[in-house]
Amino acid sequence: MTTLRITAKIVRYAIAASLLAASAAYAQDATVTDPDFYKVIFENDRVRVLEYRDVPGDKTNLHDHPAFLVYALSSFERRLTLPDGKVLNRSFKPGQVMFSEAQTHAGENVGTTPTHIIMVELK
Repeated sequence: MTTLRITAKIVRYAIAASLLAASAAYAQDATVTDPDFYKVIFENDRVRVLEYRDVPGDKTNLHDHPAFLVYALSSFERRLTLPDGKVLNRSFKPGQVMFSEAQTHAGENVGTTPTHIIMVELK
């Protein structure tokens, strides 16, 4: 490979990495990007507790969560899309609990039932 081709390849990878980092950097707090779905029900210096509700077909914008715990109040199915394009499919039943490290994603209710959760974000 010539030096010019190697340089062009490096530039392409650098641009792709920059775009990926920029999309994650522009993600915002869920209560800002999707105030119709997320409601703050408690907050102090250690945690923030959110209530989230949606109906089948609803989608959220790209947003951030610090490390968090989800407590499902209903059965539902969601599809989460991460900034790198990776897709995570989630199914919950009432009473199910899940912990996640910090995450940036957009979500979609892909099931046939409304989503209703309590989310505890760690600070």
